[in-house]
Amino acid sequence: MAAFTEGTPCWVDAQLPDLEAGKRFYAELFGWTYGRKAADHGPYPHYTDALCDGKPVAALAAKSDGRMPTTWGVYLATGDAAATARRIGDAGGRMITTPMPVDGLGTAVLAADPTGAVFGLWQKGERDGFALSGAPGSFCWTEVYTRDKGAVDLFYRRVFGFQGTELPDGAVDYLLWSPAGTEPGEDTAVVGRSVITDAFPVEMPGHFLVYFAVTDTDASAEHATRLGGRVTAPPFDTPHGRMAVLADDQGAAFAVLAAPGPGRSPAHTPGR
Repeated sequence: MAAFTEGTPCWVDAQLPDLEAGKRFYAELFGWTYGRKAADHGPYPHYTDALCDGKPVAALAAKSDGRMPTTWGVYLATGDAAATARRIGDAGGRMITTPMPVDGLGTAVLAADPTGAVFGLWQKGERDGFALSGAPGSFCWTEVYTRDKGAVDLFYRRVFGFQGTELPDGAVDYLLWSPAGTEPGEDTAVVGRSVITDAFPVEMPGHFLVYFAVTDTDASAEHATRLGGRVTAPPFDTPHGRMAVLADDQGAAFAVLAAPGPGRSPAHTPGR
């Protein structure tokens, strides 16, 4: 797989209180198997690869501190984690961790944008990122939710050079972000930006939502419920497929998306 363009989502992981329970949940829901464990280090104890069709698509980790959120996180590709970290600070964001080698696979950093949405940076080592995306059981999209779209739009433009495109129908306040040097639009978009409206709980902070591709959104939502998870946004149709927002049996939120028809991959398509 070719190296990921600067700012492109290239990896996701979940920080969980009970790693073994998480492995069982996602094995049942997505058919994941599990591969190598990285050495214990920093905030990533027992970091375990999740495999789809034998290819790394995500990782699960045991939380090293119970105060950490139980959450799915997304990592954006960078060719120089230290330089990107400096741009994050200059643009009004903050660093949560310093650049940290991950068992020879690459270098990881956690940061937050000016409204508090947490994301990671990934500088490749032995691993570029996903070995599979857009196929059922693998990553297909991510978007950041914010209450201050002006600050967030400016921040990601300054840090990654993202160029924004509004959805054609304009029904919701949503931008598609395309990497620097590309023609902005749906075909090149890699991240979405949505707004936290009054329809959401007042205590909801800025955050990223990670999407996984599935073949049947309704069946996946029902299956997640049987496994002890929750449906936080019931299945509904979008121009890019049928989606739902779920939480696993430990509370980590994620979305599932089924492509609208045969022959179309949900990879790199907007969620809402």
